[in-house]
Amino acid sequence: MNYRIEQKEAFNIIGIMKRVPIVFEGENPEIAAMWQSLTMEKIDQLQKLSNVEPKGMIQASTNFSEGRMEEKGELDQYIGVATTQENPGNFSTLEVPALTWAIFESTGPFPNTLQETWGRIYSEWFPSSNYQVTEGPEILSIKSKDLTSPSAKCEIWIPVLRK
Repeated sequence: MNYRIEQKEAFNIIGIMKRVPIVFEGENPEIAAMWQSLTMEKIDQLQKLSNVEPKGMIQASTNFSEGRMEEKGELDQYIGVATTQENPGNFSTLEVPALTWAIFESTGPFPNTLQETWGRIYSEWFPSSNYQVTEGPEILSIKSKDLTSPSAKCEIWIPVLRK
């Protein structure tokens, strides 16, 4: 698995937020509806706030219910941007403390390859690495403009601590 470890200072995720069900396979209809609710005007407003990595529009998942690994329960889903700027007032804010991040690359058909990579991070990488997951949001940064491409590129950012 292609990954890198990075330290990041504190930042905010500013965007829209909704409590959604956990879905392992295929598109999550609740998250798709969130994307559809974003007008171009709102996306432009958010993108102007993006000033730290991961740049551009991102998704962040946090506050998972019990049973996450069994595809049960819900999570808080944010769609927005990473920034050190202030919330203009019409969006939700998630404060992210300074953390160490394991950043994984995923390239292939979306969302299948992404979901497979996410599963492998927990089933293969964590058990064999010197890291453990720590509290904080898991971030999806979509790098490809065309998600229908057979080689769509994404990054998965997971907060970690050394074991």
